[in-house]
Amino acid sequence: MFDMKRREFITLLGGAAAWPLAARAQPAPKAARLGYLAPASNPDLQQALLDGLRGLGYVEGQNLAIEYRFMLGQAKTYDELAAELVGLAPDAIVVVGTPPALAAKRQTTTIPIIMAPAADPLRSGLVASLSRPGGNVTGVSLYGSELARKRMEVFKEAVVGIQRVAVLGNAENPLHRFLWDDLEPVGPALGLQFRLFVVSGLDKLPAVFSTMKPNGFDAMSLLSDAQFFSARRQISSLAAVYRLPAMYESRESVADGGLISYGANIPDLTRRATAFVVKVINGAKPADLPIEQPTKFELIINLKTAKALALEIPVTVLARADEVIE
Repeated sequence: MFDMKRREFITLLGGAAAWPLAARAQPAPKAARLGYLAPASNPDLQQALLDGLRGLGYVEGQNLAIEYRFMLGQAKTYDELAAELVGLAPDAIVVVGTPPALAAKRQTTTIPIIMAPAADPLRSGLVASLSRPGGNVTGVSLYGSELARKRMEVFKEAVVGIQRVAVLGNAENPLHRFLWDDLEPVGPALGLQFRLFVVSGLDKLPAVFSTMKPNGFDAMSLLSDAQFFSARRQISSLAAVYRLPAMYESRESVADGGLISYGANIPDLTRRATAFVVKVINGAKPADLPIEQPTKFELIINLKTAKALALEIPVTVLARADEVIE
């Protein structure tokens, strides 16, 4: 009995002595430095990035440093900002939106670029294919061509009687010509008339909105754009001033006063992009990492905004909503 207990004790003691060795055998994440390029500072997206990286072992201020660059409020171009980041030789550059992604790609063919997210990397020329990107760009896509029709179907059902929809586009986003090509043919099939209103800067938004109602438009939508996302409070306020029911791409726009949105969860896509960041930090090649596309789209409705516009959203639409903000 004594010998048996003694053997058990020695076994346990040996195992305990091995614990620190086992712990040391697990390599700690290597220190990393990232660049981050976006149209504007967006706390929700930046926090989603930090949360995702923390879950994968990277904590800012400990083993992670991030150099941020934002377009809004300065005279520098995306290319100049991207060049600054490339000059710092980061392990990867995280980009939000198509124009920042294209600018980063113009500045480097070697530093990995991670979309977190960008709208349509294939048609914008960022990647050779979704399954094998083929260059130094990978990450998460925001948009699928079938989304244009579905979004307008939902909009027409939610806001009964709309006929003419003003569509807001950004002259600085080269992808918008493709998104407009997706949307324009949807109109006749749904009994809707679309017209594209293009702005060359966020300061032009008030003037553009002032022309929509006088030209007979009774609703508004906007093409997927990171700058529009950063200006969502301004856009929803202008839609309210001109009493235009508006369809948005993100929950955040509806939470900030917009009427309705149908699209992917953008902070969630940002968190998903962090897996790409860690893979390239550890040596994976962006060319071999397939682009991820959104698989779930959320319908969000703001009833307070509907009431302000004297709209009654059909019960059938409310029942399908993922969230109703009251």
